[in-house]
Amino acid sequence: MLFSLSSMGSHPHPRSLLALFSAVFLLAEHTLANVTIYGGNNPQAAFVTTSLAPGATYTGPAAYNPSSIARPPLPTPGIVTTVPVQLQNSGTPNLSIKQKGSFIGFSIEMSVSNQVLGKNSSLIQVPFLNLMANIQQRAGSVTVRVGGNSQESAKLTNFIENGRVIAKNYTGLTGTTQTPPLEYTLDLLYMMRNISSFVNVHWFMGIPWFNTKPFNLDILTESQKILGDYLLGLQAGNEPDMYVLHKHRVDPYGPFDYQGEMSDLLSQSATANADPSGQALSKLVVPNIANYAWKPEDVWNTGIVGQFDKNIAYLAVEKYPRDNCVTCARDPLRKKMFGGPNATGITLPQDVQNLYLTHQAHVDLIAPYLNSTAFAQTVNKPFLMFETNTASCGGFLGISDSFTAALWGLDYALQMAHSNFSGAMFHLGGQNVFYNPFTAPPTNETGFHKWSVGPMYYAALVMAEAIGPSNNTQVLNLPIANISEHTPIYGIYENGTPVRVAILNYVDDPSGANTLKAVISITGGTTPSSVKVKYLSAESVIQKGDIKWAGQTFGKIFESDGRPMGTEEIKTVNCDAAAQTCTVEVPAPGFALVFLSDSALTETAGAPSVTFTTTALTKTRNTATIDASVLATSNGNRMADHGLGGTSKPPSAAPRAVEVPVITALGFVLGGILMLV
Repeated sequence: MLFSLSSMGSHPHPRSLLALFSAVFLLAEHTLANVTIYGGNNPQAAFVTTSLAPGATYTGPAAYNPSSIARPPLPTPGIVTTVPVQLQNSGTPNLSIKQKGSFIGFSIEMSVSNQVLGKNSSLIQVPFLNLMANIQQRAGSVTVRVGGNSQESAKLTNFIENGRVIAKNYTGLTGTTQTPPLEYTLDLLYMMRNISSFVNVHWFMGIPWFNTKPFNLDILTESQKILGDYLLGLQAGNEPDMYVLHKHRVDPYGPFDYQGEMSDLLSQSATANADPSGQALSKLVVPNIANYAWKPEDVWNTGIVGQFDKNIAYLAVEKYPRDNCVTCARDPLRKKMFGGPNATGITLPQDVQNLYLTHQAHVDLIAPYLNSTAFAQTVNKPFLMFETNTASCGGFLGISDSFTAALWGLDYALQMAHSNFSGAMFHLGGQNVFYNPFTAPPTNETGFHKWSVGPMYYAALVMAEAIGPSNNTQVLNLPIANISEHTPIYGIYENGTPVRVAILNYVDDPSGANTLKAVISITGGTTPSSVKVKYLSAESVIQKGDIKWAGQTFGKIFESDGRPMGTEEIKTVNCDAAAQTCTVEVPAPGFALVFLSDSALTETAGAPSVTFTTTALTKTRNTATIDASVLATSNGNRMADHGLGGTSKPPSAAPRAVEVPVITALGFVLGGILMLV
């Protein structure tokens, strides 16, 4: 019999009959709780091909496409290869607001959440737990949003067959986005809550906004009840400035109409007593526009933030630098490979490759939001990039799934932090997109294939380590004279003192002629005798898979259980005592994170290292081990005001709105899915 690992306080989950046994077992096992895993091999499963014969054309899911594009030409003019990096020990002007290590989170399309999180509250994806634990280890917590277009028509139902938590209704397609209506059960929320008992994940969700007369308030009521303090916020609409385009509103529909709908939400919630504690309605995220038909200033000028100050916890936008929607629109159900012989207006990835290999592109992308990040500070609200990635509608082949995206994502994240965003979430969809930070194998291949970890996950992981868990980190895009737009450099500060330096080199040159030499010095402070350096590396910007962070990798397609593989490599660079400088080389292409002192190393500063192993013994039997202290190190605190989740080490007895006393010690795993019994 399968059952949930939790009883959820005063709202017990149905599958909790073995709670007492599980709790007693954990008390007996002081260090490890062993989970026995069984799984059957499906002889009729269809394999995904990840290599091509000469002249063959790939026709499988985009997420596993092995095809690539050509390496980019060298920049003209060439880069300055020796760059002075002069830091001030104190008093550095123009530092960002204080940032959290959980700055980069993940946005999971609600319709594929069962592929990523697990089948239900009793079958949780072990690789997902590991991937989140990697971030937690560095940042202290992880931010995950479950939503997107599919949240807008989501409806709560009591039962979905086969123990599933979501189901799509393809007969009810509406709007030009052709997003099918979604049904979900409360077990989706219980699954999310159970995940937060293993790893310190905090969640955003969204209120369906397509229909406002009346609003469907189930997600508002139940998410607060079940997730409690692990619920960070509720999105009030998803890209409302595109509702007319997608035929979900009748023109004219503008910011004042959206403001009126906010009033309707509050009045309907009060009438229905949908939020008895008032907590859910104090966590709203607005306006979540895509900068398509409205500008953020258009929304702020309505007075919406002042009118609903007590209800609005976050200000947010969503933005992709460009789109691949022409090809996506050819397939309403998005089940086919992007593109086709009769498609017109398609953007060829090779034609835009250079736009992802320049720092100026990030400066330009963020420029329209600088007024808003300044405004957010005046009203004491965090400003978020709620959903983003390399390109909307799935990204681009050879860019979104290559080392290009890892460098691009890191530069983007650091530039947002420098520009006073308070966080951002990299979006992931299903099998038919290129840009996923991580992808579970197709359902019929989970018995013999592992997960695929994409370049955007590496960017998130490195960003967590670059910022660290202190909550006092500030970022500065260093204004270095004559520096190339292909080699941006950031200073990272704790309490005003430089502690780390982040250096990117977008150039693709295996000859070594474009290796960047960053000559670091500290004015007003003592230059260290040596520095530690970690590298994010690949042979080329077009490389897929086997990206390495400090010598460790998540492998190629279908090779990851969410844990880094290999031996960690941290390079020690000796400094020049006479010149008072430290010269750090960054290959072309590559990224270096320089730690100016041993105390600045942040890999395990956020939380103790916790892994959830699935060691294959045969194709049908595995063993998972779970550190029984995970509850003592991953409980979430009540968020202070509008914090994006605590990034200090989680306490051993943190207060929670909902207690989860049950962790099962014995269970099953099928293809890396934790089955709690």
